[in-house]
Amino acid sequence: MFTWNGIQQRKNSWQDGTPGTMCPIPPGKNYTYHFQVKDQIGSYFYYPITAMHRAGGAFGGLRVNSRLLIPVPYADPEDDYTVLIGDWYTKSHSSLRKQLDMGRSLGRPEGVLINGKNARGDGTDEPLFTMKPGKTYKFRVCNVGLKNSLNFRIQGHTMKLVEMEGSHVVQNTYESLDVHLGQCFSALVTADKEPKDYWMVADTRFTKTMLTGLGLIRYTNGNGPANPELPLPPEGLAWSLNQARSFRWNLTASAARPNPQGSYHYGAINITRTIKLVNSASKVDGKLRYAVNGVSHIDTETPLKYAEYFGVADKVFKYDIIKDDPSPEAEAKITLAPNVVNQTYRDFVEIIFENHGKSIQSWHLDGYAFFPVAIEFGRWAPEKRRNYNLLDAISRHTVQVYPGSWAAIMLTFDNAGMWNLRSAQAERAYLGQQLYLSVENVARSLRDEYMLLDTTPLCGVVKGLPKPPPYGP
Repeated sequence: MFTWNGIQQRKNSWQDGTPGTMCPIPPGKNYTYHFQVKDQIGSYFYYPITAMHRAGGAFGGLRVNSRLLIPVPYADPEDDYTVLIGDWYTKSHSSLRKQLDMGRSLGRPEGVLINGKNARGDGTDEPLFTMKPGKTYKFRVCNVGLKNSLNFRIQGHTMKLVEMEGSHVVQNTYESLDVHLGQCFSALVTADKEPKDYWMVADTRFTKTMLTGLGLIRYTNGNGPANPELPLPPEGLAWSLNQARSFRWNLTASAARPNPQGSYHYGAINITRTIKLVNSASKVDGKLRYAVNGVSHIDTETPLKYAEYFGVADKVFKYDIIKDDPSPEAEAKITLAPNVVNQTYRDFVEIIFENHGKSIQSWHLDGYAFFPVAIEFGRWAPEKRRNYNLLDAISRHTVQVYPGSWAAIMLTFDNAGMWNLRSAQAERAYLGQQLYLSVENVARSLRDEYMLLDTTPLCGVVKGLPKPPPYGP
């Protein structure tokens, strides 16, 4: 099954493409997804979420453009390029899955690819993109990898950041950008340098051994090879954190709707619930597992959403087996179980991610965009709210949490459904670092949620059960 990274699937978690919201597509069968990119613009990507199929290269970019009647805060570019960067393993996806099933980490990847390739740099490489002198181009860059954050840069050129995961941003200029797992951005690049070839460079970040991927850009009137001396990458966590803090929401620009982004004053809404999530790793029966608040999620034969919809949730999972404020002991022992948090519809919630480990984390939430109001080193405490950005944090769907750090996000749970919150690192998600948030349509109203299509295949304990009564208006 395919999931649509960043597409919110408003009122429609049935089409989200996760094991908690639909049955797997059997071999030799097909399934047609039906969804609307309602009230969204921006750069996204899709990939298969089951097993480790993503490691086989099954992913692609998604572009959601603004309607013509809504202006964007920059001139139309000469062309629009999608750049998918990611680390890469030479082992097959089935071999990687077997390795994880045996309780072993995937280890270090073998390389970094840009749009599925890594240039050789011997003068025989064909360009991935071309640019006309004096013209400006839009580069949509997404980290579709499995394990590592990457730094992206274009030799000899700066990038004017204009959009991140569906939000127009304050247009600062950067020489390079850290792109963490699951994240996307759009930047404008002007072809105003000497006409020749230039390298796009993607390096792994925060790793003992740096891996580099290269892709070629060629000026249409170019008459020379790219300089073999690559631009140096940034160093350290502090540089990355400071860059992340420089990203700001463009309050005056309109995104998918005519009204300005800044007309939504998230900082003025009262918090109704605080959930603290702590990631951990340990061995269970001699095998590596990852957990959230001491629970390592396992998928069920019956999709969680189906069990809830058919009224048999008690036969498939239990709600709220983790606490909103976990005790220190929760990290020490890991329990394997379906991890479902019950969340009241339309509540405004604060979620704290604490990373006590030594590697960077990247968290993605389906069904929503949230506001990352703070990322800091150390441990979170209520008084840290004084440091929150309550004005112009960027509305997005994926947030990084540095080693020994915490991140705080805020959002209104106004999208009924069953939504996956997971590590964007494939190994961690596969081995349990994920959970589902059940935002139940208690009123069973079509105003709040679409119904399950009659043609949808069923599986598990709901197969053969009579359909529930239809939703009301």
